Amino acid sequence: MKDAFGLPQSLLVLGGTSEIALATVRRLVARRTRTVWLAGRPSPALDAAAGQLRGLGAEVRTVAFDALDPEGHEAALGKVFAEGDIDLVLLAFGILGDQAHDEREPLNAVRVAQTNYTGAVSAGLVAARSLQAQGHGSLVVLSSVAGERARRANFIYGSSKAGLDTFAQGLGDALHGTGVHVMVVRPGFVRSRMTEGMAEAPLATTPEAVATAIELGLRRRSETVWVPGALRVVMSAVRHLPRAVFRRLPV
Repeated sequence: MKDAFGLPQSLLVLGGTSEIALATVRRLVARRTRTVWLAGRPSPALDAAAGQLRGLGAEVRTVAFDALDPEGHEAALGKVFAEGDIDLVLLAFGILGDQAHDEREPLNAVRVAQTNYTGAVSAGLVAARSLQAQGHGSLVVLSSVAGERARRANFIYGSSKAGLDTFAQGLGDALHGTGVHVMVVRPGFVRSRMTEGMAEAPLATTPEAVATAIELGLRRRSETVWVPGALRVVMSAVRHLPRAVFRRLPV
């Protein structure tokens, strides 16, 4: 069960090699978390992440999970929940894609959409049902400010995150009053492996800063978390710009 501050003793990461997720797990392990499941494709990176967390004193197990295999999500998550209650599920998988290349290769664009949206819908519903069955828990969904408004530079990725964000908000409403808390996290540009080599956007942040915001959001039982917080105001303005003006922006 969660402690008095709303922090989890046990958690499941869907996307077990995500830098943001691992920064969050390290932060939570330093507080109270003791049992960690890392779900992802079997790989040396997944094993290395598990080893690092064990070095911090957590009991860590891995489970095979593939966002592109929704038929396997029931079995993968069922294996975890069969071992005991999970206080927090962190839905952290996703791919950025290559906008210019993916426009020329529609199947690549479809893979972005299937990973970031379709896979997340499947895994999110399976996780939510399991959390509801046990009567408590949080589902934290890593969205993105890219989903707030389509940009020429990344509208394929942004559209997938827009769908995910809307889905997570609706799921949170559906679960209201059940004991299950859904929190949507909207980071801006995050300095990570995913964005390495890209031009840095204003208000760029780090995985560690996102992890700090997630912890605070869990303590407050927030429904939406912006990272950094100033993006809430910025994106409110961007969302209402006339389209003709928005098209002329260097975005």
